[in-house]
Amino acid sequence: MASAPLVPATAAPALMLQQQQKGIKVSGTVVDGENSPLIGVSVTVKGSKDAAITDIDGHFYISVPSKNSVLVFNYLGFKQQEVRVGSDINFNIQLKEDAVATDEVVVVGYGNQKKLSVIGSIQTLDPGKLQVGSSRSLSNNLAGQLAGVIAYQPSGEPGYDNSQFWIRGISSFNTGNNNPLVLVDGVERSLNDIDPAEIESFSVLKDASASAMYGVRGANGVIIINTKRGTVAKPSVDFRFEQSITKPTKLPEFIGAAEYMSLLNNLCSDPSKRLFTKDQILKTYYGYDKDLYPDVNWIDAITNDYASSLRGNMTVSGGSNILRYSLTASVYHENGIMSVDESLPYDTGSKLTRFNMRANVDLDLTKTTLLRFNVGGYLQNLRKSKSSTDDVFFHAFETPPFVHPAIYSDGTIPIASANRYNPWAESTQNGYYRGTRSKLESLFQLEQNLKMITPGLKFKATFAFDTYNENFVTRGKAPTYYSVAKSRDDEGNLIHSVLSYGSEFLDHSSNANYGNNSTYLEFSLGYNRTFGKHAIDALALYNQRSYDDGGIQPKRSQGIAGRLSYTFDRRYVGEFNFGYNGSENFAKGHRFGFFPSLALGWIVSEEKFMSRWSSWLTLLKLKGSMGLVGNDNIGGRRFAYVTTINTGASGYNWGYSGDYYRQGISEGEVGVSNLTWEKSLKSNVGIELGLWNELNVQVDYFFEHRTDIFMQRKTIPTQTGFLNNPWANFGIVDNQGIDASMTWNHRFSSKLNVALRANFTYAKNKIKEYDEPESVKGTYRSITGRSVGTLWGYQAERLYTDDDFEGGKLKAGIPTPNLGATVRPGDIKYRDMNDDGVIDASDQGYIGGTSTPRIVYGFGANVQYRNFDLSFFFQGTGDVHRVIGGTQYFIPGSGQGVLGNVYTNYTDCWTEDNPSQDVFWPRLSESTNPNNNVASTWWKKDMSFLRLKSIEVGYSLPKSVSRAIHANDVRFFASGNNLFYFSKFKLWDPELDTGDGLKYPSMRSVMLGFEVKF
Repeated sequence: MASAPLVPATAAPALMLQQQQKGIKVSGTVVDGENSPLIGVSVTVKGSKDAAITDIDGHFYISVPSKNSVLVFNYLGFKQQEVRVGSDINFNIQLKEDAVATDEVVVVGYGNQKKLSVIGSIQTLDPGKLQVGSSRSLSNNLAGQLAGVIAYQPSGEPGYDNSQFWIRGISSFNTGNNNPLVLVDGVERSLNDIDPAEIESFSVLKDASASAMYGVRGANGVIIINTKRGTVAKPSVDFRFEQSITKPTKLPEFIGAAEYMSLLNNLCSDPSKRLFTKDQILKTYYGYDKDLYPDVNWIDAITNDYASSLRGNMTVSGGSNILRYSLTASVYHENGIMSVDESLPYDTGSKLTRFNMRANVDLDLTKTTLLRFNVGGYLQNLRKSKSSTDDVFFHAFETPPFVHPAIYSDGTIPIASANRYNPWAESTQNGYYRGTRSKLESLFQLEQNLKMITPGLKFKATFAFDTYNENFVTRGKAPTYYSVAKSRDDEGNLIHSVLSYGSEFLDHSSNANYGNNSTYLEFSLGYNRTFGKHAIDALALYNQRSYDDGGIQPKRSQGIAGRLSYTFDRRYVGEFNFGYNGSENFAKGHRFGFFPSLALGWIVSEEKFMSRWSSWLTLLKLKGSMGLVGNDNIGGRRFAYVTTINTGASGYNWGYSGDYYRQGISEGEVGVSNLTWEKSLKSNVGIELGLWNELNVQVDYFFEHRTDIFMQRKTIPTQTGFLNNPWANFGIVDNQGIDASMTWNHRFSSKLNVALRANFTYAKNKIKEYDEPESVKGTYRSITGRSVGTLWGYQAERLYTDDDFEGGKLKAGIPTPNLGATVRPGDIKYRDMNDDGVIDASDQGYIGGTSTPRIVYGFGANVQYRNFDLSFFFQGTGDVHRVIGGTQYFIPGSGQGVLGNVYTNYTDCWTEDNPSQDVFWPRLSESTNPNNNVASTWWKKDMSFLRLKSIEVGYSLPKSVSRAIHANDVRFFASGNNLFYFSKFKLWDPELDTGDGLKYPSMRSVMLGFEVKF
């Protein structure tokens, strides 16, 4: 079919009328991402021959048959855009660049760059990938999503469920902060309380070339989040709502009371001293009298099987050539699993509600002057039991199921003794805590285009202030506790007495923390221009920040930074970055430092000799970088360059009778006159590969040499006379690894599209200097040469066998354990590390492994067929270990029936009938066995796992149906989060940071929701 010729909008109206049918006359303006008019944009009426093109000012005029007509805008290098006419007759259209047709723009330090010319190690993530699951905290969606990010979630408790995360692992053992710098709209902020609906772009800067401009704050990597901004378009409304049912991923499982009682009897070496009669066990088993013969699963008593959460958000955006806006509001509500007492007039259950709001406005004051104004923040309300949730779980493990019920049938509450706990009562009867957190974030930015001086030159001035507040109310009381009833009187009443009297009414206390506030000021001058084959991107910047958290004085930093990037003929790229900044935490003369980086890249696929393969090799980029960055959050005390005096030292009594006391004064901490920040020399080499314009692979190898780690010296001779060993920038850690990512997108037909993605990160550090004595270095007790956080304990060889004993005693030549217990066959045999013939504390050492995963990976897919879509994502960790146990009654039966519960896998143990070495538990005993309880490789467990992080099925209504209800798109979806996982470890969720599983668990969820766009 022949198409109508394109006629310039400046043509005579008569000519326009000749090729357009009678109808509704509409007009408008088409601009690019920087609001510059686009000349020659094709404007057509969908399904007809009517067409026009924009003039020199980006204007167009065209007639359409009806309000239901759709205008189609096409322009080389930009994404096609369709707009329904509706009741409008004038349109402001902003076209977006096509990442395939041109170079995608990537967020880098203090700005943006074309993706083709980016040679630093930068990872980006579609914000939609973060809007998954039923978790409050954004950090819980990072693990496995981004190459280079290592993360795990240590707890699932509402309000306390933030993940721990690092970029390319841990590179320091200091007591400061190893977390990356997080910037939201260019300002240092937290990512845990931002709603995913607010995010427009999410980038991770991993190597020195990407983060050197941040100087003393860039050593741990940088995460840059930009929030949504408006575009030139008529107002649009996006609404999303989701409701979920949640359930713990896995809680520890314990045996019932009757089985527990039988186990204790079987473990008793003297049958005449067995703790329970057969009658007691049978009455407990059959529930004869649940008051006198209780069988309480304390985990069930303190938790509910299910909970719920909901999330809703709405974004309104649009604008004209003069004013653009984006307004986002969201709410998140979560009910926890902790049990409540419905008979009470107050609620002790865990509930969290958070409200987020953000308004971003762009205003063109002139054609060259842009004003940006951002206001955002959140209000979070948390309500929970006054008691610590961790304490409640701990006491649920501590209390056996047969000691007493949670509450007697007569309404009285028992405890075993005055120093014991009733876990249910501790959680539900002690009152409640109500806390409120709020934060206001603001930003004011003025951007001046200086093209009148020279094209490509821009000046920006930014000012931001944030304030955070926290206050809480506690209303508590102690219930009246009764002793454990052992019988009933003639009338059937329980015979017991008051053990401790409680209070009838709730008390009240309120408090408020100082909170914190910060101000940020930035001035920058940027230049970006292409001259034929030469492309230059330059930036010079000054910034300063003040952060006040109620300390001695605010924490302040300031500095300058710069970038110069040069690209020749889209083939060769060189980039130099630097940061010159410092902190008032250091002494004068040592406050500022220079942090440079250099990166080189070769885009091989742009070479002429590669043209023969261009049909399938769409990108081949080789890159390398090296640079120096710093970390001023070094731990230890603040202003450590100042020597202190201890005015609270031991004093003296004076006078004839010694009744005059005077406080003593002593030397405090010795000042470190040359105190400085940690320095990190980072290097990175990588390759980016694109095939068939569908498959993209990126692989990077990195190495980091971290020096000047602030630590307390360990080898200072006592003859020096220091009361406290001095501190110094002395430690050294090396960290290296590899990260890789892969994406594949293929459209099989107009109806079927498939996208696959995967990423992998491996990072392992090694301590090179820890100031250990030379006599310790290289031994099993030395941390030098091992990873930060390496586990500590004994080396377990195996379990003792009958062959190890003769006459009831260990045979000669077998080391004698001196750990507080006489060993028998089935007990753990440890290696005599120092060959002194005795197993004691001197044989403890580093046993390898860390609780921080060295491997994190993820993979998933998105499939779209007609109006249906399916997506799933798996996330896993590897090379992660934890030493479990730690309490004297962790091993089944070792609490003598007074303390502790018994895990359901207790039968997987050594017995005389099953003297296997391949068991979970060593020999069980009727009392605590110190030999088997100590930390060792026996209890070092592999906590690696592979988890189905998310799966979602969606259906979008046909366009005809959506328009009938005046909507552009309507989509319904059902999803699941954390539905199942695979792991060698079976007792509890291996991701939890716990040695016994008694911690608020991670949650799985099933969710229903919908999205509507108007």
